[in-house]
Amino acid sequence: MPLVRPFETSFGVTRERRILLVEVQSEGLTGWGECTAGERPHFSGESTDTAWQIITQDLGPMLAAETPEHGGEIPRIFQQVRDNRMAKAALENAIWDIEAQREGISLSRLLGGVRDTIPCGVSLGIQSSIATLFGIIERELEAGYQRIKLKCKPGWDVEVFEQVRNRWPEIALSCDANSAYKMRDLDHIVAWDAFDLLMVEQPLWHDDFYFHSMLQKRMETPICLDESIHNRRDALAAIEMESCKIINIKLGRVGGFSEAIAVHNAALERGVPVWCGGMLESGIGRAHNIALSTLENFSLPGDVSASARYFTDDIIEPEVTVTSAGEIEIPDIPGRGYEVRSELIDRFTTRKEMIRALELVA
Repeated sequence: MPLVRPFETSFGVTRERRILLVEVQSEGLTGWGECTAGERPHFSGESTDTAWQIITQDLGPMLAAETPEHGGEIPRIFQQVRDNRMAKAALENAIWDIEAQREGISLSRLLGGVRDTIPCGVSLGIQSSIATLFGIIERELEAGYQRIKLKCKPGWDVEVFEQVRNRWPEIALSCDANSAYKMRDLDHIVAWDAFDLLMVEQPLWHDDFYFHSMLQKRMETPICLDESIHNRRDALAAIEMESCKIINIKLGRVGGFSEAIAVHNAALERGVPVWCGGMLESGIGRAHNIALSTLENFSLPGDVSASARYFTDDIIEPEVTVTSAGEIEIPDIPGRGYEVRSELIDRFTTRKEMIRALELVA
């Protein structure tokens, strides 16, 4: 699926998304999941191709051999397979979708959601110039988005923050480094306190708590951890070590709804706010992010924004839209809340594999 415009981070530039979808059919119902792994193993150790292999050779047959009644059972079924959380999430989330349809309730209600609308922010990639960035920010603010997040890296940070803050002194502004900085940059990062940022997201190593703790103790600006948090235990460790004051929860990164809820609850119990991060998902992954974002502790605007910001034609209908107040209204229909455009998926599909459960014989 080609992106409307290129999206650049410290990892590189993405111009199109090669997306792995999972369709699970059971009890006359169809659930959908999306693997949020990137085309290359840059954000995490997974990629579209590794996830395809793990799902078709391991996780898919494991799930087909079981008869889960509840999405929360899926981590037990997959426990022999280490890591590969994005692949696991694709299957688990499809089961939650089916369960919500079976129970006749929205996915958000099944998860324990309490919101009828969610606040939305946008994540803006690194641009060719500050003037270009200004034009994009102007457009997104006019669209109503409640928080602007700027991707940053060495050489694209202080001058950008300073000029954006001078132009818009009152907006909620944050930055995301995707682990682009090192210990030698600590003084440089601490100086960002001057820009009144809502948070600084994952400035140091993707697997680190300790050095983030050192940095947080020197900064007033909250650090938000993203790549470092894979499960509830990681969240508890980061909070105990004071490595962060905010946590970004991504469904794929933590392995699906079950672990996402566990991370959410751990943070809620300790007074640490969370928000939902994005991975350039299609509408299927976006629908799951919307449902997750209705939980109580998702108190900050997430990266869940309108379909049209990313794709000319999304694979769901209606497409995700954002109100002029910068909110998404939560669908109150059984399951994920959006119909899947099967004909468009068929047109985009380049390979497909079916795994059948063995028929039970009385």
